[in-house]
Amino acid sequence: MRSLNLYSRLGVPTTFDSSHKYVTSPFLRSPFILGYLRAFVALYTTIVLLVTLVWKSVKLHAGSRQVYFSYFTYLSYIGLCAYYCAATTQTLAYAFGWRRSGAGAGYPLQRWSRILQALHVILQATVVTFPILVTIVFWGLLSDPSTFESTFSAWSNISVHALNTLLALFEIIFTNSPPAPWLTLPICVLCLAGYLGVAYITHDTQGFYTYSFLNPQKQGAKLAAYIVGIAVAEIIVFCLVRGVVVLRQRWATKRGLVLQAGEGVEADIEEWEEVERPSKSAGDAA
Repeated sequence: MRSLNLYSRLGVPTTFDSSHKYVTSPFLRSPFILGYLRAFVALYTTIVLLVTLVWKSVKLHAGSRQVYFSYFTYLSYIGLCAYYCAATTQTLAYAFGWRRSGAGAGYPLQRWSRILQALHVILQATVVTFPILVTIVFWGLLSDPSTFESTFSAWSNISVHALNTLLALFEIIFTNSPPAPWLTLPICVLCLAGYLGVAYITHDTQGFYTYSFLNPQKQGAKLAAYIVGIAVAEIIVFCLVRGVVVLRQRWATKRGLVLQAGEGVEADIEEWEEVERPSKSAGDAA
């Protein structure tokens, strides 16, 4: 049995994404359409980040820009924006190569170092889970009448607390991106744990809690329940999203909507991919 190293467990085999799943869609036959849609999302999320940062800095309080990056909502939204910017670049590069050389054309990330490929996989795993978690926590614990008290407040909250999940669902359902490797789950949980450090450093330096449920004086024993509950929610979201992606991938593969690795190209399918395939029937067994 082939030994699996760290990269292969992260979904980065020697030949990265030989089926071009990260840059294609089972529903959009032309990669240009997917590339342009991703470009639109990248542009919109960039506008949201810039406008909210400037608004909070100028209109609300001059010090707001200093704590803007202390909120998990905006940190996860920056990750969403960064992923769509990177995905746009890779998809459009693939699309132009596809126009010149056909569906077998590759894209730049396949030729880059494995560490960059692994970081892309990890970022994609956060993009399909963190926005959903943010939406659940905000509308379940944090929203109040001030959420829609002004036009700007309504637009910004809808953008970062509702549309973020729709953009994650687009990546989950409408692209051929493979299921996130299981090793990315503990990495996502570690990111959440790391954010606790950011939140309490913010309190120590700025004198307030970014989220009220992180206040130990007010929450008492409930604080531990909130922290554990959010971690468990991330695990549940990860598993549900992964299950949906596996089903979408099987459906697309059965209908020939996923490019198969060509002859002479090593597919290098690892254990984490093999478990997603339906088992062979007894009649197919050697």
